[in-house]
Amino acid sequence: MLWLLVMVSNLLILQIDSASTNNLGFNQDGSAVNPGAFQQHVRSDSNIMAQLLQTDPELAQVILGNDLNRLQDLLRERHRQRSESRRRQEDELALLYADPFDVEAQKKIEAAIRQKGIDENWEAALEHNPEAFARVVMLYVDMEVNGVPLKAFVDSGAQSTIISKSCAERCGLLRLLDQRYKGIAHGVGQSEILGRIHVAPIKIGNIFYPCSFTVLDSPNMEFLFGLDMLRKHQCIIDLKDNVLRVGGGEVSVPFLQEKDIPSRFLDEERYSKQASSSGTAVTSGTADRSNNVSLGGGSRNDNMTQGPDFEAKVAKLVELGFGRDAVIQALKLFDGNEEQAAGFLFGG
Repeated sequence: MLWLLVMVSNLLILQIDSASTNNLGFNQDGSAVNPGAFQQHVRSDSNIMAQLLQTDPELAQVILGNDLNRLQDLLRERHRQRSESRRRQEDELALLYADPFDVEAQKKIEAAIRQKGIDENWEAALEHNPEAFARVVMLYVDMEVNGVPLKAFVDSGAQSTIISKSCAERCGLLRLLDQRYKGIAHGVGQSEILGRIHVAPIKIGNIFYPCSFTVLDSPNMEFLFGLDMLRKHQCIIDLKDNVLRVGGGEVSVPFLQEKDIPSRFLDEERYSKQASSSGTAVTSGTADRSNNVSLGGGSRNDNMTQGPDFEAKVAKLVELGFGRDAVIQALKLFDGNEEQAAGFLFGG
């Protein structure tokens, strides 16, 4: 609850103030004078850490982490939240004495009621679902590509399995690059597609599987295990047991814990949202033409849905008993190819 979070935050400040050292004080913006000393002090007090883990897991995780800049930002944010809470309480008190026939006062009361509903919803989430406020760790597994061990980012929202040029070179695969499959990857940003590696061995657990890769000129994203290979090898993302099952369950590998994921991969997660998520759609599959790949976030597939031809295809597939949204997604996935979309829908 909000009052409990404020109480814990205030308790944290009071206990630190009682230490009577300038290093454990706070600046006017709420940040710590000495974030390192602040972090160590809080870590050493099991009572405060237990309360924070219950009421503010995000702050607790940052205190247990190594990013002091993130800690300072979060302390400023908590200070701002406390200030806003106090200001809202003062505004609510002032509204109690406002003229009930004043139009502006009534608008403020309406806004206060709406904000109160939002705050109550936030408090309920904080009490019953505190994990929602913590950062979600993405799914990584240990794999070997052509005998080279690496950490693969598992992303079922990406149509294609992607490897960076530098990673392909490290794995000794760049010599197999088919440059006839060059193109441009469009999305929130854009990257150059250098080509395609048609097949190479990957090792998951103790079993080898054939894998195809789209090679991007992307230093920020090393290796992404996409939906094409997840489907081909009948993979199951088992979040209950926190494992990736491959080959219908013949092998299982655990998803990596946050401590086992290099910090540089945080940038890879942000990049993957631009470079592959929301469905990578290959719009040209022949070797004698260049590839255009739509990579999540706004793409030319959005323009595809605007036209009578597309609507006619949608109507035909809807008549077969499929939902409109599923039909549109399938047509986007196959670049408007009605037969392939129908096959996908029947097979799903």
